[in-house]
Amino acid sequence: MVRSWPLAMLGAVSMVCIFQYFHVCSAVQLDLSRIVASHGIDIGRYANPSGYNYKTYYFKQRVDHFNFNNDDMYSQRYLVSDEFWNPISGPIFLYAGNEGDITWFCNNTGFMWDIAPEFKAMLVFAEHRFYGESLPYGNQSKDPGHIGYLTSEQALADFATLVVHIKASIPGAQNTPVIAFGGSYGGMLAAWLRMKYPNIVAGALAASAPVWQFPGLVDCGGAMKIVTQDFTRADPECTKTIRKSWDALTKMKNTVADRKWLTDTFQLCNPLKTAADVDMMSQWLADTWFDLAMVDYPYPASFLEPLPAWPIKEVCSHMPNSSLDDKDLLGNIAKGVSVYYNYTGQASCLNSSQSAVAALGADMWNFQYCTEMVLPVCSDGVHDMFPPAPWDFDSFAKQCEKTYGVTPREHWTTIQYGGKDIKAASNIIFSNGELDPWSAGGVLKSISESLVAIVIQDGAHHLDLRASNKDDPQSVIEARKQEKDLINSWIQQAL
Repeated sequence: MVRSWPLAMLGAVSMVCIFQYFHVCSAVQLDLSRIVASHGIDIGRYANPSGYNYKTYYFKQRVDHFNFNNDDMYSQRYLVSDEFWNPISGPIFLYAGNEGDITWFCNNTGFMWDIAPEFKAMLVFAEHRFYGESLPYGNQSKDPGHIGYLTSEQALADFATLVVHIKASIPGAQNTPVIAFGGSYGGMLAAWLRMKYPNIVAGALAASAPVWQFPGLVDCGGAMKIVTQDFTRADPECTKTIRKSWDALTKMKNTVADRKWLTDTFQLCNPLKTAADVDMMSQWLADTWFDLAMVDYPYPASFLEPLPAWPIKEVCSHMPNSSLDDKDLLGNIAKGVSVYYNYTGQASCLNSSQSAVAALGADMWNFQYCTEMVLPVCSDGVHDMFPPAPWDFDSFAKQCEKTYGVTPREHWTTIQYGGKDIKAASNIIFSNGELDPWSAGGVLKSISESLVAIVIQDGAHHLDLRASNKDDPQSVIEARKQEKDLINSWIQQAL
């Protein structure tokens, strides 16, 4: 999930094959390419770096599902793999795309690929409107008259309509149970898809989904406390170093010589010309520490950036002493941040104006954040290692009005999706890793027998959705087994 920070901090609006499940093998294997004409536009099979094979299709969706006077249509991209699918008894696993290019999420959701052969499942990865190639109005999609169609409600309707289309157009799929998957914002969508369209999906795995990170539901400082705990777990001196770095940066932002020293020490691509540039650099560092907490995986991974195993531990190895003078302390901060942005050693300089990967649509996400996805994050500098930054909705709303011409609806998402009163829903797994900052807004205790919370010790951001790895902690191995057992039970109920 692309972070959205409180304005006080940001200055502008800126997520094991233990159980065996096999069907009787069918001699009938459906080739989706035979039904391209009725199913969509097949632009060929794409073999990605992860080794996953799928086909790319486009489906004509309504721009506005809730207005009978608007007949505008757009092409929604979706990816399909049927190589494991048994048309007689296999389910459909649907990934609810989130804020970015769907191929990126497809390539980083190895759990679905790992279990597809067991379940004889078809995999479908649906792209979220206004992201990737699914732009309703092309390069004019950001225009004020168009961007208002970027809502979670419209996206859920897209997913539901797409499922209906797939089941109607693919022989053997008409009565196939559908299980929704998603991570981060995609996990929120997967849960809400089951809540809003239980006739469409039989269950949902909502991984690292902060469905309660909305105003008045949880402590807005929870996420930053978890980031701080993660760094303290690696080395308490590391946390102390980061906490002291903010004052050190403030002291060095007012002279040309000090700003040049910072530019050179951190090897920045763009020189720090003003005190405001140093303030934005501080925000960039805060982003970096947050991102590191999200991707503190137990093995080398490239989810956001190419990183070593347990990257926070590697970063903190460069910050062993918090009692240094300002320049020596900041020099160690620079070495630590370089682990995140230049672990491969291939970057000639660091771009402090961008911390999210290009595949994530930060600009579009900020619009969602300024409308219905109001996710308060704050810090107090006491219970966390960050500068004090209280959540101020009024200031936030004014910035949204200035930037996008819209006023956030502070409590709309809670009204729309139930907030903490979701006991009427069923068949949803809420999984969260204890290391993940977004778990502060997640469901951490089971609500009922069919609304199940799974907390993964030593787990970072949707670790359970990633492909199995020899270095996986036992906690995620057990979590995946429990998830597969529940998914199997939902499928059996739906057959």
